[in-house]
Amino acid sequence: MARRFTVKDFFLFLFLSLLFILILLAMYMVDRQWLKLAEMERTLTEQAQDLRGLRDLIRSTGSGGLTLAPTESGGTADIPPAFRRAYTATQQSDYRPGDWLVQAFGTGLKTLTPLVSTDAYAAEVQGYVLETLLTRNPETLEWQGLLARDWEVSEDGLTFRFRLRKGITFSDGEPLTAEDVAFSFAFIMNPAIAAPRERAYYEKIEQVTALGPYQVEFKFKEPYFNSLALAGGLTILPQHFYGPYLQQPESFNQSKGLLLGSGPYRLQDPKGWTPDQGLVELERNPRYWGPIQPSFDKLLWKVIANDSARLTTFRNGDIDIYGARPLEYHRLLEDQALGERTQHFEYMSPTAGYSYVAWNQERDGKPTRFADKRVRQAMTFLTDRASIIEQIMLGYAEPAVSPFSPRSPQHDPTLTPRPFDLAKAKALLAQAGYADRDGDGVLEDANHQPFRFELVFFQDADDTQRLVLFLKDLYARAGILLEPKPTEWSVMLDRINKKNFDAIALGWTSGVEIDIYQMFHSSQTIPGGDNFIAYRNPELDALIEEARATVDENKRMPLWQACEHILYEDQPYTFLMRRESLLFVDQRMRNLEITRLGLNLGVTPVEWYVPEPEQKYTY
Repeated sequence: MARRFTVKDFFLFLFLSLLFILILLAMYMVDRQWLKLAEMERTLTEQAQDLRGLRDLIRSTGSGGLTLAPTESGGTADIPPAFRRAYTATQQSDYRPGDWLVQAFGTGLKTLTPLVSTDAYAAEVQGYVLETLLTRNPETLEWQGLLARDWEVSEDGLTFRFRLRKGITFSDGEPLTAEDVAFSFAFIMNPAIAAPRERAYYEKIEQVTALGPYQVEFKFKEPYFNSLALAGGLTILPQHFYGPYLQQPESFNQSKGLLLGSGPYRLQDPKGWTPDQGLVELERNPRYWGPIQPSFDKLLWKVIANDSARLTTFRNGDIDIYGARPLEYHRLLEDQALGERTQHFEYMSPTAGYSYVAWNQERDGKPTRFADKRVRQAMTFLTDRASIIEQIMLGYAEPAVSPFSPRSPQHDPTLTPRPFDLAKAKALLAQAGYADRDGDGVLEDANHQPFRFELVFFQDADDTQRLVLFLKDLYARAGILLEPKPTEWSVMLDRINKKNFDAIALGWTSGVEIDIYQMFHSSQTIPGGDNFIAYRNPELDALIEEARATVDENKRMPLWQACEHILYEDQPYTFLMRRESLLFVDQRMRNLEITRLGLNLGVTPVEWYVPEPEQKYTY
């Protein structure tokens, strides 16, 4: 029988609702208290470790005195060369430590775990947490000792011995020793660890041996032109943290946020970061061993995929750096309000990377239409780079001929970018067997299949979207159907790993002298390797191997140039362009400088700072 809702029922319902809300609030408060207690417990544990370490150090040094810093006798003259630029910053009259540096990533990160991560964003974060034996001076480009105090090289160039600084600890308080250096190499070379990219380089090393707590030896199998950079650039991983994952390597390979090192910053929880957090936050490493402490209390990266949203966030002052697109750049320069609170930079870094369209030559074990060199050459003739740079980049770029920078001796200046040439492209396609067999304006192959392909690209990059639409029109003039395939970044990475695409628009970072083994040697077509387009050329393989084994620069450069000629002929990529950096930076940032490696953003030891009156963030 139906019953009416009475006043008594109303108050009962109200009471139960209030009770439910109070229970939820109580659960929330208990959860917060547990987190707080866990954080306090971690801090107390770390402090106890520090005290034990200090007692051990006092006992071990006896009456000889302590050596806690890498400097041997104190004083400014003893500041290690790697720290002198940062030290100079601290001597500015307005220098004060504090504040945060807030930046934005244009894509979400899939993982922060070293070796497993593959993108430049993760590498940027890791650069503040992990350290290497040597670092390159951004102005002189000379190698300087970081974790290593000094080093020596055998006469045959095959053996390198590094002496480590004493008193270095990882951010959890555990000491860093030569055993950690040897472990880092062994960890990379373990085939169960998903690090094929790194193994491609480190296979040149025969063994890494700890000769004592603070001395380590690298032995190379054969001469290698970049051996000092390879050994000195090894990222040092703590054995006590990463070692247990050798018992369960797949949990490491699938991990999202295993990041712990000896650098100036650290994750609050070195195992707890996950991509769904939507940001990356690093705190100052309270145990940082360096004689110059980093200036910022915190480094923060927000994930803002949309270009317009990222600009709005910068306008609102919620991020400190904005990389402008060419179309925006001039407009922003005329924005008086923005100009009063920002400083801007436009420069072509000598180590600027390049963008490209990669043509996949093999899919599901079968050759694709791009396996034919004539087709790839035709695609490059159809790619009007001069117009792309003029109309989309507004002149803030230069055409790329190859992976080598035009300012590098690796580049042969007699090679020039192929111009747009529709007639040559059509002739090459005809030689490859393509013709408009049914008069519909679309090319067909010998089996009457239309020349249609998908071009995968990152969906939130506005300039890339314009570029792809521009290419679609250009290719259509030759009777080729380009189907744009905008894709999320994580999905793009999966497609690359599975080689599941026709063509893909991407970019590579670059360096002072680059080794192209990783991208173009036939051996790197292995699963997880960076030759993800199945490009193979035995002649190029031999030249790459010879160049890598040639230590004499005068003999090596002609070999790299011979490699460049083959890539120019084969066109495994259509090399698009090198872009100028167009940056706006919040006015409160100080000590910004254009170096031979570009703007000194991201340089460690950290050189930027904010004067105290202008600091806006505190804990």
